[in-house]
Amino acid sequence: MTKHQIRRKSSYQTLATLIAVLAVLYLARDVFIPLAFAVTLAFILSPAVTRLVKMHVARTAAALIVGVVSLALAGAIGIIIFNQLIQVVNELPEYEDNIHAKIQAIRAPSQGPLGRATESVRELGKELSNAQPPVAPPPAGRPLRRSDRIESDKTVPVQIVTQPGNQLQYVRDLVQPVLAPLAKLGIVLVFTLYLLIEQLDLRDRLFRLAGLSRMHLMMQALDDATRRVSRYLVLQFLVNACFGALCGLGLYLIGVPYAILWGAVAAILRIIPYIGSPIAGSLPLLLSLAVFNNWMPPLLIFVLFLGLELLIANLIEPWLYGAHTGISSIALLLTTVFWTVLWGPAGLILSTPLTVCLVVLGRHAPQFSFLHVLLGDEPVLAAGAQLYQRLLAMDETGAREIVEQSLAATPAMEVYDSVIIPALTMAERDRHKGTFDSDREEFIFMSLREIIAESAGKIEKAASGRETRQVRILCVPANDEADEIAAAMLAKLLAAAGHTSIAFATDARLQAVLRTVGPTEDDVLCVSALPPFAFAQARSMTVRLRRRFPKTKIIVGVWGFSGDATRAVQRFEPARPDALVGSLASAVEWFNGASRQPDAEPDVQPLSV
Repeated sequence: MTKHQIRRKSSYQTLATLIAVLAVLYLARDVFIPLAFAVTLAFILSPAVTRLVKMHVARTAAALIVGVVSLALAGAIGIIIFNQLIQVVNELPEYEDNIHAKIQAIRAPSQGPLGRATESVRELGKELSNAQPPVAPPPAGRPLRRSDRIESDKTVPVQIVTQPGNQLQYVRDLVQPVLAPLAKLGIVLVFTLYLLIEQLDLRDRLFRLAGLSRMHLMMQALDDATRRVSRYLVLQFLVNACFGALCGLGLYLIGVPYAILWGAVAAILRIIPYIGSPIAGSLPLLLSLAVFNNWMPPLLIFVLFLGLELLIANLIEPWLYGAHTGISSIALLLTTVFWTVLWGPAGLILSTPLTVCLVVLGRHAPQFSFLHVLLGDEPVLAAGAQLYQRLLAMDETGAREIVEQSLAATPAMEVYDSVIIPALTMAERDRHKGTFDSDREEFIFMSLREIIAESAGKIEKAASGRETRQVRILCVPANDEADEIAAAMLAKLLAAAGHTSIAFATDARLQAVLRTVGPTEDDVLCVSALPPFAFAQARSMTVRLRRRFPKTKIIVGVWGFSGDATRAVQRFEPARPDALVGSLASAVEWFNGASRQPDAEPDVQPLSV
């Protein structure tokens, strides 16, 4: 079986595993939904249990204490909010006049074109509702008589009358809608208590299931998931608390009754992504319609909730959740839709913790690494690949932005080595494969030249005040235009370091130009070469230079090479260079060392990225 067939088989197995997992999650959702809520609650309550255990309280007793206190606190908050809501409902009849005035104000106008159109629709509805029912045709051969019309008018509608039930049926109808949620709540509480008590035993069982050889990997995955989920829950609590506090303060300033109540309700309902805030805002908005005589307070409430939600959802939450949970903003939206479709409202609430677990799974399990790539917030493409992609798309503005952002964060030497050199290397490989036409090739190389020329200003500014050394460094391209661009970058960096450097172009007159320049024993020739045929082309150029200038030192730069440089130099026999480097930074370092110790024999240096 070939590697391609093995890879395809592994992909099929991963896809089959995912389909099976999704089927199990959907079919067994009545079990997994309470379990997921219990795991989330265990993440929240586990630090308190651990704190009590460190105080020499038995783990079972600590879990019971934390569970009872948490349940009592949640129940007290729920009772207070419920009583406040009942009080609000009882006060609504006092605002009957305002409610009636608002209803009258939003009715359709009776004047003007809109009023006439509304009246026409109303009249048409009356005619349709008063239309006579169809009359059954008379028997064949007999004309329609007046008695047939009278009998049809006397048709009596059928009414179904339900017999009054007893007290037991009334209690059953009242309690039955509440029993299912209470049963699920009981299952969640039992699962949570069990997870808190048997936390260590469950962890050991997971280690045993994964295998002792993978214990370290499993420990990293659990720690990573715990840290990310805990961060998300803490951040969500802080964000929702701030949202509720700001809403309560704003409602108090507007003058809405029970502003603290509506702030607490907003903080609680915002646990439900996307729809919690509109529901929380609709409650004080409806109350303001009844309380106030004008339309300004309802409008202010609408602007308050809308503005806070837009600010938090579009700026604060993507920054906080994406940075601390490792999930990209678009992935949060997509996974919220996915879990809502799969599990309904419960999936909507649990979408972010579940997605965090998926990202951790993709990060630590190689067969599910695509989950980390699709959902994670880490850059999928390196800066060099992004630059090359923009150049392939002939997006010069986007390419400039990538280089400018890199130059703003890191020195130019690192940008050349980690961004432009990889982009040049990818362009060279695709050029040799013949994957793009001559116009695109010309655009890529021309854009890179312009970008490098623009970055020269920062390099020259950094080099101001340096003493220029008298030894000339002649940067020679090994074969083509990409090698020439790399040689130009090296020359700029060497000039910034205080060296006298000259970059040569790639053309048929190179040997004649070198003969005119006349390298001496004090000068250094630096051959610039890029993959994929860097060694062959560098060796060919080194042989020619060694034959022409036998007493001049030669250093070869194979940009991007990270192997054993000592063995690589042997491939240049009989024209062995004096040194071989794999990065522009290594080349500058080599020349700086050679200038400090001109008589010392330089060592061969590998790439250091």
